[in-house]
Amino acid sequence: MAKELSESSKEKMNKTVVILKKELASLKAGRANPSILDKIVVQYYGTPTPINQLANISAPEPRVLTIQPWDSKILKDIEKEILKSDLGLNPANDGKIIRLVIPELTEETRRNLSKVIKKHGEEAKIAIRAIRREANEKLKALKKDSSITEDEEKDGEKDIQKLTDEFIKNIDKIVEVKEKEIMEV
Repeated sequence: MAKELSESSKEKMNKTVVILKKELASLKAGRANPSILDKIVVQYYGTPTPINQLANISAPEPRVLTIQPWDSKILKDIEKEILKSDLGLNPANDGKIIRLVIPELTEETRRNLSKVIKKHGEEAKIAIRAIRREANEKLKALKKDSSITEDEEKDGEKDIQKLTDEFIKNIDKIVEVKEKEIMEV
């Protein structure tokens, strides 16, 4: 019983880390990365559709992204959505392709991004701790129902704590790597 609880907690913690990585990938790092466009959605025949499902997005140069839609009629819509987004990028539309030049990050922007990265990391750690608390509460309930022994409860709590420590260390590493990437000039 405690083993299944540990496995389900590990699965939830893995999902938390995946979400953190996605959040951090969508941050602009002064380098062209197609994932910064993941949050942009365009109305395509009345259906909100992510840009990456409407076009080929590539990074031909370190600081340039190109967006080549499969249907050239939606170029203007894509351009409009990019301008509306919080990315702060100005699309250049030549009728076939949209080019996005990613500006160099200023020192102040880097510091602000660093704070945002730390905030995302802290939110992920809070989520991990919440998963630990939930698992420990379930262990206590199982012990109360006499489904598990006191030793099994203690072992389960140790396993959950070990998992929690492991995932928090992993989150710290992910945040540190992203911060280093941002602070690189």
